[in-house]
Amino acid sequence: MGKTADLTTVQKMTIDTLKKEGKTQKVIAKEVGCSQSSVSKHINREAKGRKRCGRKECTSKRDKRALERIVKQNRFKNVGEIHKEWTVAGVSASRSTTHRRMQDMGFSCRIPRVKPLLNKRQRQKRLAWAQDKKDWTAAEWSKVMFSDESKFCISFGNQGPRVWRKTGEAQNPRCLKSSVKFPQSVMVWGAMSSAAVGPLCFLRSRVNAAVYQEVLEHFMLPAADQLYGGDDFIFQHDLAPAHSAKSTSTWFKDHGIPLLDWPANSPDLNPIENLWGIVKRKMRDDRPNNAEELKATIKATWALITPEECNRMVDSMPRRIAAAIQAKGAATKY
Repeated sequence: MGKTADLTTVQKMTIDTLKKEGKTQKVIAKEVGCSQSSVSKHINREAKGRKRCGRKECTSKRDKRALERIVKQNRFKNVGEIHKEWTVAGVSASRSTTHRRMQDMGFSCRIPRVKPLLNKRQRQKRLAWAQDKKDWTAAEWSKVMFSDESKFCISFGNQGPRVWRKTGEAQNPRCLKSSVKFPQSVMVWGAMSSAAVGPLCFLRSRVNAAVYQEVLEHFMLPAADQLYGGDDFIFQHDLAPAHSAKSTSTWFKDHGIPLLDWPANSPDLNPIENLWGIVKRKMRDDRPNNAEELKATIKATWALITPEECNRMVDSMPRRIAAAIQAKGAATKY
């Protein structure tokens, strides 16, 4: 990190821009993500008009344009596949050179965000729903009880923490991460309002209409009493088969509970999805050994969610709806 030669083209351009804005070298180094000495050497080198010493680049501008086209054709290829395709195109370069050129272009390998796949009809319905709700106020959204189910596994896959170790400690038990072929998991139902979260329900079997109505009876109604007291509220759930069954609709009518109409395949519009994400991120450092320990960890982490977090999530509904309208019904960043 301390060498000027390690700076990418994007970093160098950023340093030049921030220098023109009058930023100090310390601030520039922090924003660019390199050492202050690297910033200083680059600025001094530019001021003296000196160019980088060493061997001339083996790739031309035309080669770089070809590489960029290859990357953009399929952004999910690994470096080896991209390098092979680039060499087939007639470029003589090593795999490490391919990787450096990609970094110089500003490409970084990241975990892709997940968005629901929507067909044209679903996008149209989402857009119509968003336009219908665009004028709802924060007070109106505070009357909505949001609900959802989520799956928690003992192993969180590649999203888990890294480990610091020395040479020869690869098999040290303190440096190993437990892995099973079919990890134990639990399915959880939860609900929230703008004021707080409700009690969790751990589902023991596949959720059909009868099981879901038991959840509503023994967990949703107590949650409503806890979150709203005797005040009116609107209940939200997605269009899962158990939720949209005729017997479930009859259950809500018999109990006099109004439902919020909800577009299909729209987890990005539901603020409780963000709470599930918060819980799973907080659980990354925990290592439950079985399903019972996993349940206890989930309950403890869920209980740490503050009213401020809930209020912030529900307050984001106008922004979610505005984003859905701007995207013409397509999935959004939420």
